[in-house]
Amino acid sequence: MKESAGNPLRLQSVNHISLICRSLEESMDFYQNVLGFSPIRRPGSFDFDGAWLFGYGIGIHLLEAENPEKLPKKKEINPKDNHISFQCESMGAVEKKLKEMDIDYVRATVEEGGIQVDQLFFHDPDGFMIEICNCDSLPVIPLAGEVARSCSLVNLEKMQNQQQIQKMVHQL
Repeated sequence: MKESAGNPLRLQSVNHISLICRSLEESMDFYQNVLGFSPIRRPGSFDFDGAWLFGYGIGIHLLEAENPEKLPKKKEINPKDNHISFQCESMGAVEKKLKEMDIDYVRATVEEGGIQVDQLFFHDPDGFMIEICNCDSLPVIPLAGEVARSCSLVNLEKMQNQQQIQKMVHQL
């Protein structure tokens, strides 16, 4: 089997997502003051307006639309739409803050094997969907051939310890 069969492009991580926006100022305000991203230096050689932000190990590249009036407007918050998801420490604190900021959102819950995951969905100023969740409690289980993983390093260590204990019990 080839060394790169499971990763043919030898990818390492997600670097950034690019989002086209109507107003660079509004989008910068949202990503900084609602989601907590920090602005970072953007190469000066670009010949179009934009801004780069960074946080939580990922970059957000905002690109100002040439014809902002032609961008489609999304009004309905649909959890099945394209979105980016962020882990949080406290769903209660996030929901309270969204209410204080007067940001419309939709709640959802996923339950699997006795594990409950809470989700909050809302839009950025241009209608791009954002999800905030406590997904770290849900294990990432491969369909075949590998051990279970978790979205959280703490939970990953717990799962690995449980798997080692199960192996030892089976060997007895």
